[in-house]
Amino acid sequence: MSSAQLLVSPGAIDMGGLLILPREEDYFRITPETIQQIYDEVSITFEDQEVIGQRLKDGFSLSGLRQMEKPFSCQPLVTVGIVSGNELHLVLNKPYMAKGKTVNGAQTVSYSEGGILWNGNHYHELTFQPPATDASFTLDDVTIGIDFHWERKETQTFPGTLRLVVDGERILAINELPVEKYLESVISSEMRATSSLELLKAHAIISRSWLLAQMLKRRSEDDETRDHFSFVRRDDELIRWYDHEDHTLFDVCADDHCQRYQGITKAASSHVAEAVRTTRGQVLMSEGEICDARFSKCCGGVSEEYQFCWEDTPKPYLIAVRDADERAVPNLQNEENALRWIRSEPTAFCNTQDKEVLLQVLNDYDQETADFYRWHVHYTQEELSTLIQQKTKMDFGCIVDLIPLERGKSGRISRLKIVGTKRSFIIGKELEIRRTLSETHLYSSAFVVEKSHFETGIPQQFDIHGAGWGHGVGLCQIGAAVMGADGYRYDEILLHYYRGATINKLYK
Repeated sequence: MSSAQLLVSPGAIDMGGLLILPREEDYFRITPETIQQIYDEVSITFEDQEVIGQRLKDGFSLSGLRQMEKPFSCQPLVTVGIVSGNELHLVLNKPYMAKGKTVNGAQTVSYSEGGILWNGNHYHELTFQPPATDASFTLDDVTIGIDFHWERKETQTFPGTLRLVVDGERILAINELPVEKYLESVISSEMRATSSLELLKAHAIISRSWLLAQMLKRRSEDDETRDHFSFVRRDDELIRWYDHEDHTLFDVCADDHCQRYQGITKAASSHVAEAVRTTRGQVLMSEGEICDARFSKCCGGVSEEYQFCWEDTPKPYLIAVRDADERAVPNLQNEENALRWIRSEPTAFCNTQDKEVLLQVLNDYDQETADFYRWHVHYTQEELSTLIQQKTKMDFGCIVDLIPLERGKSGRISRLKIVGTKRSFIIGKELEIRRTLSETHLYSSAFVVEKSHFETGIPQQFDIHGAGWGHGVGLCQIGAAVMGADGYRYDEILLHYYRGATINKLYK
């Protein structure tokens, strides 16, 4: 044992403040500050005790995937995966507790010999616990917009607890904090604080609903359910969808894959805080369950149904909705109708170029996307065939055609047949299609293909004309911003996009 360490009987905790020091030298050098550090390290607050007790109660009350009628009776904690790497650099902006010591300032942790190397010692797991509620930590090289066209690294600051765990041969940084505090950051990260209060309130409710639904799903899944594959593969077909069940070490990640969460890097305004506070504990519910409230930037005029983007389990509140007042949904699963729809610009809430409204929803890097309601991408034969070969790891030869085999209700393609001179292959669902036909992502899979400049029957030019930005399921952020600016209340906005759902309060 190091001479710098103190030997204290673990029975000190059970004896309510009486510390037993077996070594005489420890008795003479222990200080009130050291005693406080010891108790800070092994104790929790009454608030933490309530939260932990509720989480245990919730966990033991679940049965399969069926949610309870009231799964949360108090505000839970959420764990967010922030960043991973062989070496992480961070700054504790106020004192934190870790391994019985008070630490602050710059810290470096690295992966070494299967564990976490910090200050010359190896740990399987390392937690920095904040004694004060206003404590925060800063992490370098946090990647945002992973695999999207705005991908970049940022230095970001987060409140709450920092937990470091080993994930493969890397160290994973996980932030743990109360749900309502998390939501203030999410709303600030997803849109600007200048948004209308009704829009911010609507977004607070869907972000809370989606988060709690994901947390319940993750905690209720058994190992067999969690290990299932999110794809169907045959000799001539790959249908793959990308969802959130691959997170096993934390509830949600901090990027667009889940919800944008940038901690307190973007300070929450009083406007955002008011929206979260006035909707505290409120969620969307359907048939006794918390709604998996999906959302995207721009639906393109009609929202998509859940099963065309993810597993084949339709959800009654995630159906196709015409993004306009009292207008019927056109049949966009028909190719001729889809062509006319995508090549035109029909009236819709999200069909706007109002800069003041767009600034509510589009953060700085989102504004790099100029066209979203209707867009166009051009490829030469060489560009397209090379791109598809790189993405699929298959040699199609020259690309002859891109044939939609199935479209969702919004016109988004869910099964696409790629025809080449050497082979044909079918891909889906929407995100797999978007990733295959772009260096990053197509804005959406609602598109039609125009071929031209044929040589010996093979097109040399491909023009992809598309509609919308994102998967299109659930709330359309740009459409909702227009509704908020037009005076719609937050409940009217929500029930426009989530048909048949109700707004319920889970906790105070």
